Amino acid sequence: MNILPCPLEGPLIIEPKVFGDPRGFFVESYNRTRYRQAGIALEFMQDNFSFSCRHTLRGMHAQNPNPQGKLVSVWQGEVWDVVVDLRRASPTFGKWFGVTLSAENKRQFWVPPGFAHGFVVTSENALFHYKCTDLYAPKDEIGFRWDDPDVGIAWPTTQPLLSARDTQSPLLRDLPREKLF
Repeated sequence: MNILPCPLEGPLIIEPKVFGDPRGFFVESYNRTRYRQAGIALEFMQDNFSFSCRHTLRGMHAQNPNPQGKLVSVWQGEVWDVVVDLRRASPTFGKWFGVTLSAENKRQFWVPPGFAHGFVVTSENALFHYKCTDLYAPKDEIGFRWDDPDVGIAWPTTQPLLSARDTQSPLLRDLPREKLF
């Protein structure tokens, strides 16, 4: 597998080895030994899938306390995946990074604890996989507006389909400091 660094310290783009022939392909989506060698040493506790249509935007979400690291990938379609650094002591606090994940490129994106995560579907639909290092804890969930002007994420859509929760999220600057990392 090939590991690509990101401009924010912590997140990683992972290009697993893909073995293909006229019948299709085979890919090892996770191997604890290899991922630990790449610096992802946390245990995974829960796997989730979401299926969404074009322009669906899910984010920006995190969980604290009980933060989750997420190894994310797309098995059908394409998304533009984004992380924002929520570590108050980090020199990149409030900065974002985005990457295209698709069934075609088979890339994975490691989102370590301490980062908010979100994505928008750029294909007709997308099947999105989350491999998480902690269980989902609704009482620990935090989020902020997808279009927060202070963060300035350059989303590839202007008319996203949002959940009721995401339409009512506060700005990042309005999140309680104790909920940040």
